[in-house]
Amino acid sequence: MTNEPMLLTDELLLYYKRCRRRAFLDYCGDPTQKDPPQDFLLKLRQDSSAHRKAILKSVEYNGSYLCAGESPLLSLLPTGANLTPIQTPRYGRDDLQAGANATWELMQQGVDCIARGLLIRQTVEGVTLLGSPDLLVKQPGNSIFGDWMYVPVSIKFGRRAKADYQIIAAFYAYLLGEIQGILPSHAWLILRRQNAYSVTLDKWLPLMQADLAECIQTLQQPQAPEVFISRQKCGLCHWYSSCYAIAQSQKHISLIPGVTPNRYQSLQELRITTVESLAQAEISTLALLFGSEVASNLLQQAQSIQQNRVILRQRFDPAREIPPFDKLTEPENNLNGDRVNSLSESQPSRGYTDILPKASVELFFDIEAQPDLNLDYLLGILVIDRSSNTETFHPLLAEHPDDEAVIWQQFLELVWLYPDAPIFHFSDYEVETVKRLAKLYKTPFTHLQPLLSRFVDVHKQVMSRVTLPVESYSLKHLARWLGFEWRDAAVTGSQCVCLYEQWLTTGDRSVLEIIQRYNEDDCRATYHLKNWLWGFLQANTLTSV
Repeated sequence: MTNEPMLLTDELLLYYKRCRRRAFLDYCGDPTQKDPPQDFLLKLRQDSSAHRKAILKSVEYNGSYLCAGESPLLSLLPTGANLTPIQTPRYGRDDLQAGANATWELMQQGVDCIARGLLIRQTVEGVTLLGSPDLLVKQPGNSIFGDWMYVPVSIKFGRRAKADYQIIAAFYAYLLGEIQGILPSHAWLILRRQNAYSVTLDKWLPLMQADLAECIQTLQQPQAPEVFISRQKCGLCHWYSSCYAIAQSQKHISLIPGVTPNRYQSLQELRITTVESLAQAEISTLALLFGSEVASNLLQQAQSIQQNRVILRQRFDPAREIPPFDKLTEPENNLNGDRVNSLSESQPSRGYTDILPKASVELFFDIEAQPDLNLDYLLGILVIDRSSNTETFHPLLAEHPDDEAVIWQQFLELVWLYPDAPIFHFSDYEVETVKRLAKLYKTPFTHLQPLLSRFVDVHKQVMSRVTLPVESYSLKHLARWLGFEWRDAAVTGSQCVCLYEQWLTTGDRSVLEIIQRYNEDDCRATYHLKNWLWGFLQANTLTSV
């Protein structure tokens, strides 16, 4: 813990809102424990910076404001304002007070817009608060400067006005209120679609002040807040490896799928803080907190992890008690689906036929997309033909964004070569994409409807049929638990976004080869998982419903 006076920045408060532990480690953690920034994170930062510059450029051109156009900033400027160029205080970033003084001087002059100014205020406890809004926009009012005041504008790359964005906007408003002697009437967010969003300060200022007080208290503690692994929030954090290693060493309960921060807080109140204690909990007690279905899922998940066994999930029935654990576990040596009963493969057990079919020809489908371009550039299909004992991968690739229509037509032609083949995929993205492409390229509904009826979501079937001793039900976790490995182990879906952008920029075909290998391995992982699940269900027909 540093002995220097605390400097609490807008960025630190933002990350506190997302994760208390991250804010603490950013403030006083060992920087050598940080992960290097991921390619996808660097891309997000670059895209965010480009978005900010584009917004600012939309109102300033050759030294003066554009008086017409579609920039959301124009609507924020007061009617009849004497439009002058956006001004940025000139100062060295190392001298924060000089920057704050330069910003104050521009506000005193009454300039219309100030970009990246510095707002500094010291609390009575001696904590220095620092904010740097993207813009300060002059509005009518009664401040210490005269008959004008300033409102803060934050330019964010997100698509919606998330709570952490609004907390920071309220933080800027609070600092402005202290500096100019009047609270701004509004605080604004300009989001990814370039729409201006008004932050309701009556609501968000009290919430911000509570977060600010808690943040200061947390940063003054001698120890970091407890580890909690939330994969959706933690994946891009530079402290992830360090926190994950601690969580694994502690066998932390946050590694159990389904244990959210709110549920963890409730479990702590019951002194359920380990996998073992959750596995042994009374379902009636859990059901009072979470409802019977969630309670059943949490209990079975903890039991599965504790005993390292697969559990055949029962269809939820609130009036039915969960069967004893030993009645639900898999047979020995069946992790890879090697043991099956005497049922014919062509006639699966009743209850699974319509859900997880097994056919002479099966298609496995996976997509790679470029969200920024609203583009699905790779439609990968693995054709498993049991009659000819062949496995053929078809990478339908749009080497240029304009080729999406071409690969969509190729996709339709390929899947209709096998009109009776089920199309397996992992999660609902593939189905939603097929609907989007069909609408975009005017595929007749009579052609689309029979195609949609062939899709089988393997992820959905895993989630509804079995509980596995895993930390996550992502394709990578499930397939690797079964022993499947990707040829390029370090490549991820988000990295493929960066790789495709690199291909468009450089034309390096080796980049496309990496993406195609990754997509093929996703298809093969889905195939591997589906085969295991089919075999496991066949071997457990006695408990089928």
